[in-house]
Amino acid sequence: MVDESDLRHLERAVDLAAEALERGDEPFGSVLVSADGDPLFEDHNHVAGGDATQHPEFAIARWAAEHLTPKERAAATVYTSGEHCAMCSAAHAWVGLGRIVYASSTEQLSGWLSEWGVPDGPVRPLSVSEVAPNIPVDGPVASLSDRIRALHARSHGRT
Repeated sequence: MVDESDLRHLERAVDLAAEALERGDEPFGSVLVSADGDPLFEDHNHVAGGDATQHPEFAIARWAAEHLTPKERAAATVYTSGEHCAMCSAAHAWVGLGRIVYASSTEQLSGWLSEWGVPDGPVRPLSVSEVAPNIPVDGPVASLSDRIRALHARSHGRT
């Protein structure tokens, strides 16, 4: 269940996604938050430079592995504008991060992209639970869906 604190962090992730889009990148943003509710690390997509692995969730997993104990990682939450892709879900699971809260789901994004005639990417669009079934997840968050859809529409020239 998503509470007010979750929404605050999730809105920051959406703001980061908007920042990525303003910088000419794909609109994805994420925030890593400690068990105490303190933001620890945040990032947005950096794939426009040609490295398609530069997702914020992947950066969070790498940062967490270097800076947090296994116990701290397991107690942390990742807030993200869009549900993790398969690569990021696997990285999240391998480093032992905890809960994921996302604003929009893989299913939603896939539907929007299909509606706009955007070709499929090189990786099957799987949910976090399909890739890493033991990670607790919450999302999508309906109150943010229109904002996320608008960001992706702009990203694909559909506004």
